[in-house]
Amino acid sequence: MTQVSHQEHGRKVRDMFGRIAGWYDFLNHFLSAGQDIYWRYRLVKLVRPGKGGRVLDLAAGTLDVSVETLRQYPDVKVLAMDFTHQMLACGKAKKLDGKHAVRRESIATVQADGRLLPLPDECLDGATISFGIRNILPREDCYREVLRTLKPGARFCILEFGSGSKRIWKGFYNFYLNKVLPLLGKVVSGDSGAYSYLADTIRAFPNERALAEELREAGFGRVMFIPLLSGIVYIHVAEKTEE
Repeated sequence: MTQVSHQEHGRKVRDMFGRIAGWYDFLNHFLSAGQDIYWRYRLVKLVRPGKGGRVLDLAAGTLDVSVETLRQYPDVKVLAMDFTHQMLACGKAKKLDGKHAVRRESIATVQADGRLLPLPDECLDGATISFGIRNILPREDCYREVLRTLKPGARFCILEFGSGSKRIWKGFYNFYLNKVLPLLGKVVSGDSGAYSYLADTIRAFPNERALAEELREAGFGRVMFIPLLSGIVYIHVAEKTEE
């Protein structure tokens, strides 16, 4: 895929998520039967940023991971970055205003491209991306930028669906992914395209071992992955090597 088509892909993804931003939280909970809350808890648990650290929540969306990070590590500062302004705006309105306004002191939202982070070298004590690495092309650019901005010893934790090419639960999950998910997405949000896109990108995504190898090739040191829900979802943990 050429650089021009990468840019076009990015614009299409940004526009698509902008259309469904208002429904995003509800659909995440509904379509995962509430499991997404536990998945984010497990993801954040593995970041281990250290007291008073700075954590990047990349592809932050509506800020669920940012809020969970602050809940588990109350003294950290979270940089919530996303390519889609509407997603961040919805998250701020729901989770950083009103009775939650105190969080604004610890969570900063920035519209940014994951392939070109507006951050200095080695300024982060940890980074996460939740269901967002599939949407960034080429992924290697994102890996390079995260690695550049992490301090030595810090972790990059990725929450992502496993490859949809595997038969899980005797094919029931694959049927749900390919047939049920786009239909439910259309009924609830009116946008079947967004959830057909989700199914397509899951099927095309590398399996857990291939993704781990991508991270190693990008320069990360210790890399591991943890399956959740029979491998429907994986958490990948990649550490920047100590100098």
